[in-house]
Amino acid sequence: MDYKNVFNRFKDERAFIKTTGKPNLDRAQKASLNRKGNILYNAGDIEGAKKIFLTTGYSDGLSRIGDYYKSQDRYVEALRMYWLAPDKRKFESMAMQFSVLIHNLIYEEGDPPNE
Repeated sequence: MDYKNVFNRFKDERAFIKTTGKPNLDRAQKASLNRKGNILYNAGDIEGAKKIFLTTGYSDGLSRIGDYYKSQDRYVEALRMYWLAPDKRKFESMAMQFSVLIHNLIYEEGDPPNE
């Protein structure tokens, strides 16, 4: 298989290729990018800041993005940011809320679960 040309069929669809590897950044590069991400976040460019924080793995920035999403009622995205941060306390709190919600949706009040 010609791996160099495998994605050519998508080039006109404005698609992107998801990779799992993070770029090799030294401490100075990470610090510089995180500063830029903080500037974007403070200016209201949440998505721009998110891209940078995901690239650098900046946990505090990812947690703040999660807080922003939560304030916008975008709970699934918030949960994802907390997971990636990793912010165990905030993730577990939201996961517990989701589990209670799902439980209540499945078992309406008065209908006990079949065990």
